[in-house]
Amino acid sequence: MIKKLAACVRQYKRNSILAPVFMIFEIAAEVVIPYFMADLIDKGITAGNMPQIWKMGIILVLTALLALFFGVLSGSNAAKGAAGFAANLRHDMYHNIQNFSFANIDKFSSSSLVTRLTTDVTNIQNAFQMIIRMAVRAPVMLVMSLCMAFSINAQISLIFLGAVPVLGIGFFLIVSHVHPIFKRVFKTYDKLNNVVQENLRGMRVVKAYTREDFEKSKFQNISDEIFKLFTKAEKRIAFNMPLMQFCMYACILLVSWIGAQLIVGGSMTTGQLMSIIAYAMQILMSLMMLSFVFVMIIISRASAERIVEVLEETSDLTNDKNPIYEIKDGSVKFTDVDFSYAKDKNKLCLSDIDFTINSGETVGIIGGTGSSKTSLVQLIPRLYDVTNGKISIGGIDVRKYDLQTLRNEVAVVLQKNVLFSGTIKENLRWGDENAADEDLVRVCKLAQADDFINAFPDGYDTHIEQGGSNVSGGQKQRLCIARALLKKPKILILDDSTSAVDTATDSLIRKAFREEIPNTTKLIIAQRISSIQDADKIIVLEGGKINGIGTHNELLQNNSIYKEVYNSQMKGGDFDETN
Repeated sequence: MIKKLAACVRQYKRNSILAPVFMIFEIAAEVVIPYFMADLIDKGITAGNMPQIWKMGIILVLTALLALFFGVLSGSNAAKGAAGFAANLRHDMYHNIQNFSFANIDKFSSSSLVTRLTTDVTNIQNAFQMIIRMAVRAPVMLVMSLCMAFSINAQISLIFLGAVPVLGIGFFLIVSHVHPIFKRVFKTYDKLNNVVQENLRGMRVVKAYTREDFEKSKFQNISDEIFKLFTKAEKRIAFNMPLMQFCMYACILLVSWIGAQLIVGGSMTTGQLMSIIAYAMQILMSLMMLSFVFVMIIISRASAERIVEVLEETSDLTNDKNPIYEIKDGSVKFTDVDFSYAKDKNKLCLSDIDFTINSGETVGIIGGTGSSKTSLVQLIPRLYDVTNGKISIGGIDVRKYDLQTLRNEVAVVLQKNVLFSGTIKENLRWGDENAADEDLVRVCKLAQADDFINAFPDGYDTHIEQGGSNVSGGQKQRLCIARALLKKPKILILDDSTSAVDTATDSLIRKAFREEIPNTTKLIIAQRISSIQDADKIIVLEGGKINGIGTHNELLQNNSIYKEVYNSQMKGGDFDETN
């Protein structure tokens, strides 16, 4: 884990090294100050020697200024190193997430990834800055101060060594009890973020059903759970300070008592006792700093483990060793395909799938809710990989193609349409970032989107709010279809992508497809038979298996499921004979 995190320091390695180096110089200057103070007291003040007082006073001021100078350098380098380290962590995590397959994303919830990119990275940043400063300062000052104290009086200095094991055992017990609690805290943070995201995305539904009180209660329950866990952890961490104070005051009392006896006996001077007490404070402050470092490490350890999980996650979809960069045509063939999200042969959501689609054909896919229609089409561009069997495009297994090449040639309009904040032009150019304005207009006409776009005051420069909240569901679907068409794909997949448009507009879209992109293979998932009745073939799915394949008329004759759907829609007035 440490090796993985350390690799993210990169260009800030120099700052991360200079910070503790300057810190050592700062400590060296601070540690000699009590030694000079002893000379000031014994040889200057006690002896009434003014030249010595001036000399040692100037040396003390210069030493203090030197310590300040190195402290500033150390602090600035530590701040830059820690901030840069955090920026690299966020960069590496985000870039790795972009390589995730759908299966990888399913493993982590979106709320969890947000927490890891924000709260967890901030915890690591604070811990890293503390490590390259306080984690260096504390042990170095402890060792230097002990050496100086032993050089003055070894008998008294042995007192400090007695405090170290007491504190060490105490810190270990605190750490071992608190770490599991913080692991639970950050998992609960994930739940909290999930609740907030759901509430913001579904705000209209919440208000429509007047469920504000329920949402408040749900948020409050999770917030209270975090409060209780933090309180539980902090109660245990709180033992750290009394333990430190007990050791500190016990050491000072013993030093003062033994030191006074030595002064009376003539084996120690007043200045030496003052120096020993100053070193005692430095030693005990070093131990206190170490306790703070331990607390920060306790908190950040859980965050570090969660971050490394994301960094080490590898996509289960990879390129072949010698990938193919050209797809001959849009023909599709499923051969004995089984698929399971859990990669478990006993939990298949698709099984025994066999069919062939010729290049340029239009294929409709229909089936009840949960029949795995979406799962089927997601296998074609390798959003997931098959569990068993093979899918071929242009006569070649999809796993042999370069992933980017494959997905550029297979355009998918997913069931959940997503538009990003920005202008309509910017959203459309996700399909082709170099597309000319004429190309944008052409695909929007094919998707029957040009008319409503031109009705906006700013036309194609109209700003789309986050999530496309300022356009209707049907308008959003048509923009997503236009965006997919801009890729000029060999295969176009529409996953129930015209469900929010009226039947007349749906008919115009299908007509434009037939006339304008006849060589593009089109797979259309639909709930309305009117959307697929003129397809070259229709696949009926039931329970993850193919129940029937044929034309509209053939299925009406020999497929009971298709006939039942047809009759129900005819009675419901949802079918248009003229289409």
